[in-house]
Formats: sequence, structure tokens, C-alpha cells
Amino acid sequence: MKLQIIKEPIAAAQLLIRRPASEVFNAFIDPEVTTKFWFTKASGKLAVGRKVTWAWEMYNVSTTVDVKEIEKDRRILIEWQGYTGPTRVEWVFTPLSEDTTFVKVTERGWIGDGDTLVDSALNSTGGFTSCLAGAKAWLEHKIQLNLVADHSPKGKPE
Repeated sequence: MKLQIIKEPIAAAQLLIRRPASEVFNAFIDPEVTTKFWFTKASGKLAVGRKVTWAWEMYNVSTTVDVKEIEKDRRILIEWQGYTGPTRVEWVFTPLSEDTTFVKVTERGWIGDGDTLVDSALNSTGGFTSCLAGAKAWLEHKIQLNLVADHSPKGKPE
């Protein structure tokens, strides 16, 4: 079977979080909150034009995040080092009521052959799904699920 890529693959994950948009938005801007559900360390808060480093210490991995655009309580656009080179990640925060926010995150811009593009989009979709689920658990219930840390623990079967 031969697979032909017609459209650019896009990773996408989305989830309703039962908290106000300003609180959900801040959870992705402020590493004091984000470290409760995603990365373990950051060099600072996100701000337009700023470059910050995010680290996942359990995997000995880090990336530089270049903040391209921010619309307070509505949208964040960054560029970071994706699986195959720089990609763009966008979070959109849509308030559905005073106390509920629909969050959608997308990533695009990988390069490579069809297999590489599909792998990148699938891996990113899974990662962002875990990230949003962890954010939901933390913001709604103050529970740290450790989804990112537990995804690939040392000694796991291949």
C-alpha cells in the first residue's frame, strides 16, 4: 500500500475545562501552574517576543519556546523545536460560559516523508491530549495525574 499525503498533517487535541477562560489561559502562560501537569521546569512566563526554555527533566529533554503571539485569555502561538524541526503550536481558549473554557491546541509544520509526517502528527496529538487531560484534572480538582511523566517510564516494555 502506498500512502500519499495531500494535506499538511496537523496535530489537534481539544477538551472542555470547567474553569474560567482567564484561569485556563494563565495555566499555560505561568510555569508555576503548567509544571503541575506538563513540563517540570521553565525559565519564565510566556510573553510576546520572549524565548523561554521548557524542560521535562524526567526525560532529560528541553526545548526553546519562541512566543509569537498572545491574545490575553484567548490565544497563544509559539514556535518550538518539533520532532523534525521548528513547528508552530497554537492554543485557542473559547469561553462557553463564565466557568467553562473549551481549549483547542494544534501543531503544524513538520517536514519529512509521509511516514515521518504521520508519526509526528500522531505523537503530538497524543502528547497534547495528555497535556489537556492533566490540565483539566489540575484546574478542576487540584489533582496531579502525572500523565506526561508516566507516559514513558524507565523500564517500560518496548
